[in-house]
Amino acid sequence: MLLRFIASWLIILICTSSDQAQDIYSDTLTLSMQQAEKQFIDSNFSVLAAHYNVDAQKALIVQAKLWQNPVLNTDQVIAANGDFFPYRKNPDGSYSGQYYIQLQQLILTAGKRGKQIDLATTNARSSELQLQDLIRNLRYQLHQGYYNLQQQLSLYNIYKGQAAQLDKLTTAMQSQLSAGNISQKDLIRIQALVIALQQDMTDLSKGISDTQSALKTLLQIKNLRVFVKPVEDAGAQNISSPGTLEELIIAALQTNPAYLLQQTQVVYQQQNLSYQKALRSPDITVGPNFDRNSNFAPNYVGLGISLPLPLFNKNQGNIKAAELNISQQQATLQSLETSLRNSVAGAYNKLLLTTKQNSNTQNDFYNRYRTMYNNVLQSYQQRQISLLEFIDFFNEYTASQQRLLQQQLNLQLAREELLYQVGK
Repeated sequence: MLLRFIASWLIILICTSSDQAQDIYSDTLTLSMQQAEKQFIDSNFSVLAAHYNVDAQKALIVQAKLWQNPVLNTDQVIAANGDFFPYRKNPDGSYSGQYYIQLQQLILTAGKRGKQIDLATTNARSSELQLQDLIRNLRYQLHQGYYNLQQQLSLYNIYKGQAAQLDKLTTAMQSQLSAGNISQKDLIRIQALVIALQQDMTDLSKGISDTQSALKTLLQIKNLRVFVKPVEDAGAQNISSPGTLEELIIAALQTNPAYLLQQTQVVYQQQNLSYQKALRSPDITVGPNFDRNSNFAPNYVGLGISLPLPLFNKNQGNIKAAELNISQQQATLQSLETSLRNSVAGAYNKLLLTTKQNSNTQNDFYNRYRTMYNNVLQSYQQRQISLLEFIDFFNEYTASQQRLLQQQLNLQLAREELLYQVGK
């Protein structure tokens, strides 16, 4: 009776375990990779926030193109000799009272305005590249999570199928035990398989839950009861390299946003040096002025010109700092180029290795292995092989299916890593 109770409890445990990956979810959202990417772009707040920064930097280009506003100066008499606001016409036709008006305009010299526009334009370009790099990193996380979830659900389905087979086997062995055809030891060994399988399913369900949380965060899905399900993809076996190593390195130097961003930093510092040198040249302030009754002529019209004399401050410190910043950014760019070349080569080598491993011969082997597994299960039920042989084969088959799914996942992730390094 105790063994019957244990067997019944294990059957319930297997059935409960087979649904635990989706037990808190009431709705399933099936997405292809293209649909997931579209939803990610449309709804991800981090991308939108970075996009707003790009627009702000572009607005600064418009600001840099604007001319300086003119300045109006005036001096009006309020009281003189006890007379307030002595503005009147004298008997001789002249005017009493005095006032002064001047209109000044600052004129930037040495091409400063154009250099400021260049700096603002480069800053806007940097913001665009930062946005591209952000999207690249988040999209890479999305692809990794998507393919990991694909692999986890495929493995879960294998476990689920095995659980159903063990369910039938346990029920049949319960009857055989009651008839005295098998020993308690045989049933206990099968029950140990059931417990191990249930633990594997529980651990896998935890991993699925973690992957779900990460994906739903990237996709900005707020409904906690939605289960994201990837479209089953059998195309992983047909993945090939997107080009030769030399082509990929050239492409990376042209499209990788992190590398292009560093190039832009070098350009910015070069433009800043040009601007700092231009600041050595003084700007000119010019403006016409009109003065009534305070000069040698009653109505005086003049032209004022002012400029600072660059005797002491010739912007030497800022120029030197700009020169050093160029050297620093160039050294960083050289280091980043070396790192990028090695990263592309490493990712390319990983893809070659995983592609080689994922050969048609191995795929044919795993297909024949599945057929053999069903035959072995049937042979044990017919008592043509021993319990020990069945358990060994069961464990080895489970491990082989894990290896197959991991191999397919490695192939997908290797290609994603290569495309990530290239920046496509």
